[in-house]
Amino acid sequence: MAQLLVRDLDPAVVTRLKEKARQNQRSLQRELKAILEEEAARATRAEALAVIDKWQRRWGDRVFSDSAELLREDRDRR
Repeated sequence: MAQLLVRDLDPAVVTRLKEKARQNQRSLQRELKAILEEEAARATRAEALAVIDKWQRRWGDRVFSDSAELLREDRDRR
């Protein structure tokens, strides 16, 4: 497995990371690993735009009703 070394971190950043690790009941190493894995799993801007483009092409120029109006009507019936 790969290892990373990060130099010259601001002590305030390290303090905040240690606090996050403590709150999540993890070691600092496990907390950093979780943060990096979560960030790496997120879609890139290009990936997100591709998904948006796909849905826009799929739904075309359809106009959808305002769901807030439907919810309000449903609540008013009670």
